[in-house]
Formats: sequence, C-alpha cells, structure tokens
Amino acid sequence: MKYGFVKAAAITPAIRVADTRANAASIIGKLREAAAAGAELAVFPELCLCGYTCGDLFGQDVLLEGALDGLREVARASEGMHLLAFVGVPFRLGGVLYNCAAAVNDGKVLALIPKRHLPNYAEFYEKRNFQPYTGENVTVDFDGREIPFGNKLILRCEADREFSVAAELCEDLWVPAPPSVSHALAGANIIVNLSASDETAGKAEYRRLLVRAQSAKTVSAYVYADAGSGESTTDMAFSGHNMICENGEMLAESAPFGAGLAVSEVDVHKLAFERRRINTFYDTSDLGGYTYVPFSAGSADVKLTRAVSPSPFIPAEEGELGARAELILSIQAEGLRSRLGHIGVHRAVIGISGGLDSALALLVAVRAFDALGEDRKGITAVTMPCFGTTDKTYKNSLRLMSALGVTARTVPIADTVRAHFKDIGHDETVRNAAYENAQARVRTLVLMDIANDVGGIVVGTGDLSELALGWATYNGDHMSMYGVNASVPKTLVKYLIRSEGKRLGGEAEAVLEDILATEISPELLPPEGGKIAQKTEELVGPYELHDFYLYYAIRWGFSPAKVYFLAKNAFRGKYDGATLKKWLVSFYSRFFSQQFKRSCLPDGVKVGSVSLSPRGDWRMPSDASAALWLDEAKNLK
Repeated sequence: MKYGFVKAAAITPAIRVADTRANAASIIGKLREAAAAGAELAVFPELCLCGYTCGDLFGQDVLLEGALDGLREVARASEGMHLLAFVGVPFRLGGVLYNCAAAVNDGKVLALIPKRHLPNYAEFYEKRNFQPYTGENVTVDFDGREIPFGNKLILRCEADREFSVAAELCEDLWVPAPPSVSHALAGANIIVNLSASDETAGKAEYRRLLVRAQSAKTVSAYVYADAGSGESTTDMAFSGHNMICENGEMLAESAPFGAGLAVSEVDVHKLAFERRRINTFYDTSDLGGYTYVPFSAGSADVKLTRAVSPSPFIPAEEGELGARAELILSIQAEGLRSRLGHIGVHRAVIGISGGLDSALALLVAVRAFDALGEDRKGITAVTMPCFGTTDKTYKNSLRLMSALGVTARTVPIADTVRAHFKDIGHDETVRNAAYENAQARVRTLVLMDIANDVGGIVVGTGDLSELALGWATYNGDHMSMYGVNASVPKTLVKYLIRSEGKRLGGEAEAVLEDILATEISPELLPPEGGKIAQKTEELVGPYELHDFYLYYAIRWGFSPAKVYFLAKNAFRGKYDGATLKKWLVSFYSRFFSQQFKRSCLPDGVKVGSVSLSPRGDWRMPSDASAALWLDEAKNLK
C-alpha cells in the first residue's frame, strides 16, 4: 500500500455445488494468483465455499462441517500473503444458520459477518434455510479462538487505518437502507459485497447502477463479487458480474459470463479526504455497537493498473465530451445571461486577442445574447494591437468578430502606452515587467471606458489555469465586471472552442481552428520575424501539466509526492521525471505566491469540480507559506 492505493480484486472462482473440498482448492488457487499480482484485498462470492444453490442440503451437517473445513484451509493458505480476504460460508450459532462473510488474514479467520437482509421472493427463498441477523455483535469460538460475529464490524489495517473495510451480502445492497450506509459513517472506506445475484435480462444494468450509486452515496470504494461458474442452473444462471467502484466511478468490471475477475486500485486516502471535505458526511454519535478488528496487509510498492488520465478535466469518451462541452458552455452563458438581466444591461464589451481565452469568452457572450433575445451587435468586441501583436492574431480577431456578427472595434494602444512610459519615466528599450504590464493595464483601461461609454459591462477572459499560476496582470487582464472563464482550465478551453466551432460550422469553425493552432501568448513582447516571440508554455510550463497538478493538488489535496507519482503514470513516455519535478516545484511556488490575485477576483460562475473563487471553493491567506510543499517537491527522486 502506497499513497493510499489498495489493490482490490473481486473474484469468481469456478465451484462445484456442495463439493467444499474442491471449492476451497479453487478459492485458494485464485487467492494465490491475487496475492502474486499484489492484491491487498480479495473478495469472493456469497456462500462460495459450498455454493449458493445448495437448497435443502444446507440442512445437512456434512455440508456445513465441510464448508467450515474449507474455510480453515483457505485461512491456512492465506498465511504470509499480506492481504485481507472475504469468503462466503454458512455458519451455525445458537441453533440457527446464518449466511456469512468470513474475513481471513495471515492464516486466521478474523471475523464472521452475517447477512442482515434475506431475499424471500420470486426465485429466492433464503428464509427456508437461513435466518437474518439483526442483533448486536457477539464473540464466537472458532478453532479455539474468540472472534467477533455480527454485522457491525469494521476491519482496520494496522499499517494504515484508512484501509478500513466492512462487508454486506447481496440483498443487503438492494434494500432501502443498506448496512453499508452505517458502515461508511462508522469509518469504513471500503465496502465489500459477497453476492450471488442471478442473471436475467436487464439486471446487469440495474446492478451496476446500484453499485455505483451506493459507492457515491457512501463516498466509499465498493467491491462487488458475484457468483458464477459452477452454481446450479436448475432454475437460475449466475454470470460472475464483478465490479470495483470508487465514489461512483467504475474502476474495473468483469462482463457477465466473462472472466469473473475485476482488479483495480482504490484510493482510500482520496476517499478520506473527500469525506473530510464534505462536512455533512460524519455524524456517528448515535451509531454505536461497532467493533474494529485489526489486520495486517499491504505491500511496500504499488503498480497502478487503473487509468490515470493526463487530462483530468476532459471526459475520456468522445460522445460524453460533446455533451459535457455543451453543458459547460450553457452554464457559462447562463451565468452571463442572468447577470446582464439582473442589472438591466444590454451591452457587453470584450477584449479579443486572437487567442483561446478571448475566443471562448466571445462565444459564451454570443450564446448569452441569443438566450436573451438581444441583437449580437450589443456585444462590442475590441482588438487592441500593440508591440507584440502579430498579423495572424490580429486578422483572426477580426475574422472571429465578423463570423459571429458582433460589433467590431480596433483600438491601437501603442501610442497610449508610449505616452504612459514617458509619464512614468520608463525607457521603452527596457523590456521588464513594467513594459509588459503597462500594455495589459492599458487594454483593461480601454475596455472599462468603452463599457462606460456604451452602458455595458466588461466580460473577463482569464481562465482557471492562469488564476492558479497567477499568469495575469494585476488590475490588468486580471480585472473585469464578470469573468465567464474563471473556472475553466486551459486544457478544457481548447475542447470547448472546438466543440462550439463544430456546432457553428462555416467561417466561425475555420477561424476557431486557426486560433486553436496558434501558440499561446500574451503578446507583450515584439514579434520575431513576424511570429510570436513570447510563448507562455516556455515561460510557465505546459498547461497540461499545470492543469493535472491543479486537479490533484487542490481538488483532492494530494501531497507533492503523490501528485508526482500520478504524473509519472499519466505522462509516461512524454515527460521525464526531471521535467515533471521542475514544473511541479514551479506550480507550488506560483500557486502560493499568487494567491493575492485570487483574493479579489470578479464574479464568475463555477462550471466544474475546481474553482478558486475566494467567495466559493478556495479560501487561503495570501501570505501562507509554501515551505512544506516546496520542501517535499524539491526532494522528490
């Protein structure tokens, strides 16, 4: 176990109904395979030591004793495997038979968890053979050792208490108030479900929905192991539909009637962070009755098999991406539409540079005006060429304005900036921060005054990535009257523009594609050979890296070491470790030092899971020290 990742396996072994010796051998074989693959948690189906479909054979002592003998064999085989396993077994207590999950670890049976809700409808008749358990935890003797018995048990890893596991069995998930709700509230970050859910048309989709929903609702990892090959097909078929979910996201799934194996790494530290963040999650004062059972498990290293997207803000599926882009654009447009309607203003002013952010802001403004039923000519789009403006960006600004049918204005600002240099005694040949920022501030001055002149508001263009890095001129492009891109990261800006271009088609799509192909630059330094000289990503680093760091460091609170570990997995073959480390150090340094710019942001609607608004998601003192984060980042190997 490393960085909170627990490798989990949901396994459907091939069994023979009532052949407990063969079943134990099959389970042990799968357990050894799982351990060899680095699994730290293995979950097997309900009653797998004997078979779920034994019927009235559950009344036979031979079967029940054989199942316990099989459990002993599985427990002995687990010694030295460094994992926690759950297997299904019938168990007698006080003259009553219970359908149980047995927790096995390092040669021992640690606990028995009985099923709370028994299905007794349609093809199910469990109450014929078993009793539900609704009592408090007790202890029972198992091979001379007192172990806990009950369904208020949480197993907690000695090496990392966040690796905490509770179990429910099949029908427990399908009832209105599953036991996993209280398990999660009592501290279980992983819920396992030992199941024997038969397959019928449409049931897999519903089962998948239940698992995902319960995982999301309980902010947990949910490991679901289903019965399959070898169960009796007298009246039912079992498909081995196994799933591993994390907070609503499906990490791994075995197709029904497939291999019967789902393996992935669940991030218990991520789940613990999210539960702390959601301050309505914990309320355990009236739960009571829970027993916490220690176990030993975990490996020194972890090799991720779960996908780590290099673009966490971008949906992986192309179809989903189109729908997501439409939704985000609609949110942005609604924010601006509502603001304009609220203040009774019918004009908007936007600075257009021929770059990505201003293009997106203009597209959003057009949507907002269309929604209001206002003439697009009420949008005044202003291009302000100066020392660094290239012919390409200038012409693309004009092309975009024309294609969208807005009011276009060109206001050259070079003379104004030079007059300002003269006023403050700045030598134009000294191309320092004053040289660059004076241009940005004059642009903002022009936009603000035009807005006053036409009776409108200035729509800001700066994006989330720039806010995170502080890549904005304070009281320059940093300032507006409403910032439509404030929570849109740079990597997402590109996809939104491309999506909207496809929707619009024609000249609008053509110019937007040209803008997408243009080097990202604030254009504050003179061109070289007619081409952009000031390339943002050469100065502050690749935006795809900074957006990745932003997502995991801020949204999930991961340490620099964990962010670096994930980046190495996500960008393998594209960036080496030294490059990843260099820009990670830069990210933390810039993020902390530039908080003062974020402390006084204009309003702007939130569109995704990360926002840096000082009124919303992110409250941080501007003078907070970055020392701890930078020390860890700088010492990464």
